[in-house]
Amino acid sequence: MQKEFVNQGVLFRQHTFSLPLDYNSPDGRKISVFAREVVPVGKDNASLPWLVYFQGGPGFPSPRPDAASGWLKRALQDYRVLLLDQRGTGLSSPLTLQTLSHLSSEAQADYIAHFRADNIVNDAEAIRTQLGIDKWSILGQSFGGFCALTYLSFHPHGLERVFITGGVPSLTRHADDVYRATYQRVLDKNAAFFAQFPAAQTLCADIADYLLNNNVLLPNGQRFTVEQFQQIGINLGRSGANVPMYYLLEDAFVETESGKTLSHAFLLAMLNEQSYQTNPIYAFLHEPIYNQNEASNWSAHRIRNAEFTEFNYSKGTPFLFTGEMVYPWMFDQMETLKPLKGAADILAEKQDWGQLYNVDTLKGNKVPVACAVYAEDMYVELDYTRETLKGIPNSKAWITNEYEHNGLRADGERILDTLISMSDEIAFLPANR
Repeated sequence: MQKEFVNQGVLFRQHTFSLPLDYNSPDGRKISVFAREVVPVGKDNASLPWLVYFQGGPGFPSPRPDAASGWLKRALQDYRVLLLDQRGTGLSSPLTLQTLSHLSSEAQADYIAHFRADNIVNDAEAIRTQLGIDKWSILGQSFGGFCALTYLSFHPHGLERVFITGGVPSLTRHADDVYRATYQRVLDKNAAFFAQFPAAQTLCADIADYLLNNNVLLPNGQRFTVEQFQQIGINLGRSGANVPMYYLLEDAFVETESGKTLSHAFLLAMLNEQSYQTNPIYAFLHEPIYNQNEASNWSAHRIRNAEFTEFNYSKGTPFLFTGEMVYPWMFDQMETLKPLKGAADILAEKQDWGQLYNVDTLKGNKVPVACAVYAEDMYVELDYTRETLKGIPNSKAWITNEYEHNGLRADGERILDTLISMSDEIAFLPANR
């Protein structure tokens, strides 16, 4: 198999590592972890510092770039970059219905439980050791930022700099607190969307009522429901998404000889919105990314039904989109999640999760930590970010409302350049010399 290629002056080199599934049993079962090294051709023989990228999600692979653009363009000025497919994603022993279907629900849950941030970071640290690298820097986007603080908690000796974009979590709060805060942010984004597009409320209600009254099937044969339609609201937290969302609503119906119906184009777009179908980690580990010695017990679902019932649509009530929340009904409705329902319920009830952060270690942090924090982030609560960074010395936040959660994708070159400058300032403070 080809291990490297060159495109537009950039060398892309593949690495595959055999690593323990469970680091408490290092001689036991192994998984395969894939990473792609990226470096300008002219600098391949140079002694460059390394920067490891942790993707958001959880459950999505690292980017597949074809050239130096965006944040990668800025990174390659100073670094040799490693794009890590976090375990369970991309080419790293992927977790999908196809790879899990041979296991019982109990065995699925036991296996999946090893794919959180703690072991993602253990993988990265093992790779650093195998490559013979003294220290490297890391860049974490969204959930990748959660991973970065886990790394800083347990392996700070391996880190030179830490860059985080839109991903500074609470270190101690229960998932219930997270969803109470983020439901409010989703309400704010709904209000802004419907204020920008006054006709959209009627369009959404027409679609939702049609779904209540008709058996509508997506192209994969799955029944499409109001709850699934509401989930496209995850896009409200991304810059540049509102106008395409409105256009999608505007074109939802088509007139036929039999009357008005939802178009095939709209239904295909709705299916394509359901990344859970191909990336189920997001569905069954989204709440456990917050769990430390406690269960989530379907936190978002409980909080919605107890405190945010306005999201439960019925004919004649205002329509609201939901956000990135995960719900138990998804494992009853979505075709590739149905066979994983038993495992999802076990994981939701699991209490003996390990610690993801070491607060005492972070209180003594000496590694420069530079963060881009988005003031109106729909997914990560600003107050919790501030709360966390107060307890981490040598950290600095650039709080801005110029970007939404996807700022790194929208303007990555500028954002990373700003964070690198911030980390330089931290590193050269008198106390750190």
